[in-house]
Amino acid sequence: QQSSNGPVKKSMREKAVERRNVNKEHNSNFKAGYIPIDEDRLHKTGLRGRKGNLAICVIVLLFILAVINLIITLVIWAVIRIGPNGCDSMEFHESGLLRFKQVSDMGVIHPLYKSTVGGRRNEDLVITGNNQPIVFQQGTTKLSVEKDKTSITSDIGMEFVDPRTQNTLFSTDYETHEFHLPNGVKILNVQKASTERITSNATSDLNIKVDGRAIVRGNEGVFITGKTIEFRMGGNMELKAENSIILNGTVMVSPSRLPSSSYGEQFNNGNWLRFKLCMCADGTLFKVQVTGYNMGCQTSVNPCGA
Repeated sequence: QQSSNGPVKKSMREKAVERRNVNKEHNSNFKAGYIPIDEDRLHKTGLRGRKGNLAICVIVLLFILAVINLIITLVIWAVIRIGPNGCDSMEFHESGLLRFKQVSDMGVIHPLYKSTVGGRRNEDLVITGNNQPIVFQQGTTKLSVEKDKTSITSDIGMEFVDPRTQNTLFSTDYETHEFHLPNGVKILNVQKASTERITSNATSDLNIKVDGRAIVRGNEGVFITGKTIEFRMGGNMELKAENSIILNGTVMVSPSRLPSSSYGEQFNNGNWLRFKLCMCADGTLFKVQVTGYNMGCQTSVNPCGA
């Protein structure tokens, strides 16, 4: 309230009552300072919508990678046994050598180029396959160790070298024109051999045995020499040559295995012809057509030369 002389002063009691009423109103008014505003028009903060979904996907992916990393770490720790002092089962050297210090269970190993597998000097290297063959393979060369046999397959040849003396114990190097078997090996079992010469000791026989069919072929001829040469076969024996076949020496043919016919048959009945096998003094064989009984080896053209 105001008067013509200015504002009217309130007494202490009026001021106290007014202050008490204002505080009471403020304490009971829970909407004091509240201004209703549309939330859609406010500026939004944080990750919402697609950004929120993308953030959740990233977090889930990081969690999965962390779990996989934990599993790999546990496997490495349990299998390789990596500790503060290194690996308990293997050693890595600067020269590239990988040394196993205890029994290791492995499946397929892919070594580097020109790798070497070996054991300690005074200990045996034991490799065991669980009901499976042990195979060492590098390119086209393969070594297979099975229960009843050991096979080596290679397109470029093989060589066995003594690691201490570096001496070649066995090699298939055909450039030296020699194929020496190691000491103590008396039988060589192969499916196909390409060599220039096959010999045996002067005091022992050379026996070539096959279960099926044996083919001996030479690009520049085949020469068989020996004190006694004997061929035994269950089927047919075929000799082919572009020019001539020379049998130098005493040749024995068992006539019991040669086909024969009765004297009553005609020699030229129009169905097939008969020939007589003849031999020159130098071992050259030639044939003469049979036209009658007790026919000799005389022909109009002498194949034996002078």
